[in-house]
Amino acid sequence: MSPRRSVGPHTGAEVHDRSMTFDPHELLAKAKLGVLATIKANGLPQLSPVTPFYDRDAGVVLVSVTDGRAKTRNLRRDPRAALEVTSPDGWAWATAEGPVELIGPGDDPQGPEVEALVDYYRRAAGEHPDWDEYRQVMVDDRRVLMRLTVERVYGEKVR
Repeated sequence: MSPRRSVGPHTGAEVHDRSMTFDPHELLAKAKLGVLATIKANGLPQLSPVTPFYDRDAGVVLVSVTDGRAKTRNLRRDPRAALEVTSPDGWAWATAEGPVELIGPGDDPQGPEVEALVDYYRRAAGEHPDWDEYRQVMVDDRRVLMRLTVERVYGEKVR
């Protein structure tokens, strides 16, 4: 049987453990790419590649999405999601699940909705070369910050 571990949101409290070496929270924290699953109106999953930022201490996953796109429409109708990430070698995966809050879009480049996106960018990618330009693009593109409250994390290391 493959090692599998399931732990609580950000406490690290163990629920089930067959491997002392794999921590799905750690894989989530290191991931730069993931697949966001939302629920379409017909009940089927809708999958989108995203750039997540996992704040383990706060127990949240942050993702920038665009207003009007399928995943954003789905989340406005049914605010539940899952994020799956895979290790660079493909032999481990982790999934975070929970309810979602959407922040934005904002109409003011200096407003709180855009400030939340600035904070996300800094945490996920570092400093931007032109914050004024970034802020205006967030308004023009109708960007929204998705905040997934992590209720469950699970994963597996295959080898």
